[in-house]
Amino acid sequence: MHGLNIITASIGMAWGVAGQGVPKPGADGRYTISAPGIRAQFIAYGATLTNLFVNNKNGKEVDVVLGYDDAAYYPKDTSHPTYNSIPGRYANRIGKAQFTIDGKTYRTQKNDGQNTLHSGTNNWSYRFWNVTDVSTDSITFSIVDKEGESTGMTGTVLGNVTYSVAANATWNIKMMATSADVKTPLMLTQHTYFNLDAYKNPSTSQIWDHTLSMPYSRRYLAIDSGALPTGQILTASAGSINDFASAPKPLGHARSTSAFRGNCGSGCEGYNGFWVFDDNTPKDAVILTLASPWSGIKADLRTNQVGVVLYTCAWSDGSANLKKTQGTGSRKKVEKSSCIAIEAQDYIDGINRPAWGRVDAQITGPGEVYLWSSSWTFSQL
Repeated sequence: MHGLNIITASIGMAWGVAGQGVPKPGADGRYTISAPGIRAQFIAYGATLTNLFVNNKNGKEVDVVLGYDDAAYYPKDTSHPTYNSIPGRYANRIGKAQFTIDGKTYRTQKNDGQNTLHSGTNNWSYRFWNVTDVSTDSITFSIVDKEGESTGMTGTVLGNVTYSVAANATWNIKMMATSADVKTPLMLTQHTYFNLDAYKNPSTSQIWDHTLSMPYSRRYLAIDSGALPTGQILTASAGSINDFASAPKPLGHARSTSAFRGNCGSGCEGYNGFWVFDDNTPKDAVILTLASPWSGIKADLRTNQVGVVLYTCAWSDGSANLKKTQGTGSRKKVEKSSCIAIEAQDYIDGINRPAWGRVDAQITGPGEVYLWSSSWTFSQL
């Protein structure tokens, strides 16, 4: 079973302190790591992946994630789409902007209607992390999140993320966090936005031709008009809009149905929800495959998490620029429905839904270590 790993241990790490001798980023402000068939670039702001280059079916290097050319623009962008960064200390939504631990209610920032999104507007994706280690194929970032830096979040949390790449065109992500003194919500993710065509498909910039397979995810969380789970766990029937378990399907397989509009909340077309992995999912199984028939790129996800969020960029409005590594002469903007964010994590708002049995997994206390890991392996169709 894929689950949240929380273990009791002592950590001998230098949390939140930049390691001596750590090199500076390149002239473009990015750190670069590489291995045969894959190259990745990062910045300290949000511990963000800015570029991910893999080979398409013709052997040409393609940048398959969203971002900006100017590394200095990430903290300036007021829209803050959380491109390929680490939101925390609690990712996604907290219903009614509150949670309870041991009978005490804590109130968080309302930055998504009446709810909290990603722990508010000072979450980990808004902060500069420390770079503690860099090699040719890996980089480690660390953060010290003091009590109250995100409204309502209790205790000081020490966290780190290590990104590495391997010769089989694999991108590995490992995160660890601990709260030394008190219980606190902890639920992290890598908020990765993909377009496997790098916006170069002459027929379309939209994501609907990409295929998706999630063979162990028949269940999903029902949501309200604001994309907050209602508490219901539903099962997708074969061929229905939220079915990617029975067989691989184009992301746009249900576009002609009445269910497509509103499936991800009020005024939203496509997807913005959470799929649950089956309890008997084999360890280290490929739980999700995203592929593009046009570029021939296939991306396989493995994770220790219990589910995954899918968001098909319904709110992209064409104002954000593409990177120079992406697009065509006439296509230079991130348009509606032109990308997909894939976020392995625990149940959205699980701290407020005890019936789901995820509260203990989403609250980390003294002497416990929160562990999160995922990997993406890229190949060609």
